Amino acid sequence: MTDPLHTDLLELAQEAARRAGALLRDGRPADLAVAATKSSPIDVVTEMDIAAEKLITGLIAERRPDDGILGEEGAATDGTSGVRWVIDPLDGTVNYLYGLPTWAVSVAAEQDGETVVGVVAAPMRGETFHAVRGRGAWATGAWDGERTLACRPAPPLDHALVSTGFNYVADVRAHQADVAQRLIPLLRDIRRGGSAAVDLCDVAAGRLDGYYERGLHPWDLAAGDLIAREAGALTGGRPGERPSGDLAVAGSPGVFEPLQRLLEDFGAWHD
Repeated sequence: MTDPLHTDLLELAQEAARRAGALLRDGRPADLAVAATKSSPIDVVTEMDIAAEKLITGLIAERRPDDGILGEEGAATDGTSGVRWVIDPLDGTVNYLYGLPTWAVSVAAEQDGETVVGVVAAPMRGETFHAVRGRGAWATGAWDGERTLACRPAPPLDHALVSTGFNYVADVRAHQADVAQRLIPLLRDIRRGGSAAVDLCDVAAGRLDGYYERGLHPWDLAAGDLIAREAGALTGGRPGERPSGDLAVAGSPGVFEPLQRLLEDFGAWHD
């Protein structure tokens, strides 16, 4: 049965992601500068991250003033409705700063602590991905209409194309590089796109067989994780755990478990 609330949340998430994506795509100044740093001097925030989050949170506050909000750039409000929005206004900020196309707006809605709606808009790719819990995952792009998303049939692990990301803290990144070096001989290859939200959607769309990363935050994961799961992928963290800052893993059934075991064996979740 279709839940009218989830439909309403999806429509608002799509509008918010579309409007923020247009702002970021069309409003990027030629002299874009770093406005602040986060975990290290190379982990940056631009003025456009902040503007996009203000646009999204303002729209949500106008339409659903009783909802809670958690945003990467500092938005944090408690709500009374049982719905909380988890927002990454610009996932892939360094790509955006350099003019690379792999960045996205990620908007998710949780109900009573469970993600029920996720939207990821990737404006420079001309694509938007969305999912509602229990209703599948879809994308719009250069093709006509909406396309149903489905992860790839699982290849043998040594034929799997897997993506990852690296932390901006030097010692953490050095350990991640060691893990990647140990994995590469066991896989087809590794990619590093620079946006967790886009990587998760690419697993959902069958463009990747798997993805893993350490150090993600709820706003990095919320929408993309739901989209991947609704497309048939498996997601998790360390064995038996949900995705978290320690480790996030996604993959086609048949790729997910052996990849997760290798990451556990290699200590991907710690320095």
